Amino acid sequence: MPAPELLRYRQPYDWPAVLHWLEPRATPGVELVSGAAYRRTVRLAGHRGVVHVSHEPGVAALRVDLSPSLRPVKAHLETRLRHLFDLDTDPAIIQQHLGRDAGLRPLLEQRPGLRIVGAMEGFELAVRAVLGQQVSVRGASTLAGRLVALIGERLDGAESEPATLPLSAERLADAAESEVASIGIPRARARTLIALARAVAAGSLELFQGADPDRTRRALLEIPGIGEWTAEYVLMRAVRWPDAFPAADLGLRRAAGGVTAAALRERAEVWRPWRSYAAVYLWQSLSDGPR
Repeated sequence: MPAPELLRYRQPYDWPAVLHWLEPRATPGVELVSGAAYRRTVRLAGHRGVVHVSHEPGVAALRVDLSPSLRPVKAHLETRLRHLFDLDTDPAIIQQHLGRDAGLRPLLEQRPGLRIVGAMEGFELAVRAVLGQQVSVRGASTLAGRLVALIGERLDGAESEPATLPLSAERLADAAESEVASIGIPRARARTLIALARAVAAGSLELFQGADPDRTRRALLEIPGIGEWTAEYVLMRAVRWPDAFPAADLGLRRAAGGVTAAALRERAEVWRPWRSYAAVYLWQSLSDGPR
């Protein structure tokens, strides 16, 4: 059995908060949060397999166990995992900057080391964001599971879950609108998903870390059915732009005291260029409760 890989990070790192975020958003068949670990299927550069990620006790690192079939793309896979788990962030810089805000300071002190959970694949995250429009987090996960079960591919030789490969843009781009809508979504949303897939497959929409945020936002907003909230959310998690901010999000507005989107956007100006991390702290405060 190959030795596990260790992916190191700068402390502090709130691993329980990462799992708490991932668990309700895991796509059935593709991802699984069980106990204190995250497990998912992977398709990367022609290689397929399963990766298992847990926290390494006593070490500032995550432990990665992967299928032997993924060893040839280990370096590429580790880069994606670092993006997913936000391992290259220096929390001290964020703490210092956002801590200047008296409203955010107690949240930072209560939860040092929060990270922005990113994405293994930007397209996968964008599909999930569209499915999450006007439905609950759990409801969106159910829809995502139905979609991959309908037009996804099974992982050969898989003996346990997860056993379905992530949905590719090419497969969704070729799907019929009625077929996609059959998972329980409006036809308009099915059209949005197919248009999104075609843009990614054609290369006109780039959803990876380091992509130009302005160009990506424009390309997203050109797709019928994708608005500001979805675009900012995708920029935050898929493109990993640290200054993305979905100000219209109801949860953020509630966490900020029930303000309007315009008022929250104005207040957030002082949080630049780390507004995405401010959003994560505000969302987390809804689970932790007032302090």
